[in-house]
Amino acid sequence: MTLEGLDDLDRAILGALQRDARHASSGDIAASMDVSASTVRKRIQRLESEGIITGYNATVDYERAGYPLQVLLFCTATIPDREEMADRAIAVPGVVRVQEVATGEENLLVTAVAEDTDELTAIAQELAELGLTIGEEELVRGDEAVAFHQFTAAIDGESD
Repeated sequence: MTLEGLDDLDRAILGALQRDARHASSGDIAASMDVSASTVRKRIQRLESEGIITGYNATVDYERAGYPLQVLLFCTATIPDREEMADRAIAVPGVVRVQEVATGEENLLVTAVAEDTDELTAIAQELAELGLTIGEEELVRGDEAVAFHQFTAAIDGESD
């Protein structure tokens, strides 16, 4: 299913879950969209079974959790091995996210967190041992995210 296959209720559900999945009840979503809670629950099940909703994650403030260093590592993998290398990189302790980039030489963006520079060095060494070439390392100061506006517009009563 693509965005064209999503209706306003699907978008509202996705927006509400992206904003705060822990507190977004099917009843609250249903009330805002004038449908029943069971309809919302069925839609959520469908969105999950079709792979549109792939999981629910907590947003963690790593610094407050005792891991003050968050680093973006711009890595290069050979094109045929990129997907496999992403799977292997996400298994490295300290790596919390891996993104495959479709263009450019540095085609894997790896996010790692650590308590200190020794841990970061160990993570970088393990990634290099996997066969990745690390081009750049950038220290992250802050990290903010919002729900996709196409999804929240439906629940906020906005039109495109």
